[in-house]
Amino acid sequence: MSSTEQTTEQAAEQHPVGTDLPQEHGALLPRLARQAIAHRLETGEPPPVASSLPESLTRPGAAFVSLYRGEGLRGCMGTLAPTRPLVESVVSTATDAAFNDPRFESVQQRSELDELTVTVSVLGEAELMAADSERELLEQLVPGEDGLILQDGNRRATFLPAVWASLPDPQDFLAQLKLKAGLMPDHWSPDIQFARYRSVTFTDPPPAG
Repeated sequence: MSSTEQTTEQAAEQHPVGTDLPQEHGALLPRLARQAIAHRLETGEPPPVASSLPESLTRPGAAFVSLYRGEGLRGCMGTLAPTRPLVESVVSTATDAAFNDPRFESVQQRSELDELTVTVSVLGEAELMAADSERELLEQLVPGEDGLILQDGNRRATFLPAVWASLPDPQDFLAQLKLKAGLMPDHWSPDIQFARYRSVTFTDPPPAG
């Protein structure tokens, strides 16, 4: 069994980490994400997972890594379920955000990476929502705080709580999430499911100079 498999197996036996992640530990994550992208740019190889990390970062956790150029999104990928150590999720999704987000061209140069803001959002446990209509669902949402997962058959999408900053109206927020999942804005079905979650976000701005 490899060391990575051992780490993942050990993490599966631990309680997942979420919004209870200590601030000083979470602040390490976007720096590790930037280092992972830099390693891939410089070597072409998958980045190694750092050792000697706080215990909280080795517990299972779900996270999204987002890259920004100024105010504009440059890439965003993540995981919704805490199936592996948080630090592994962050390192993997960091490189996915930089190189595998189908909405954007890959980051090509270290100089471009140095112009990007890197954020890591660590997700709390998702809570299924009971709603028989769109109105019932909207009444339960807390703008600015709830992330939302939508699933209908094989259609699935999520918006992080940060998306409320650009879509502050709950009805618009939901309509755009449906579009992201490949559904019409007014779509509703008996099989549609929603879950909400909270998150904590940590940011690494572009290096000075």
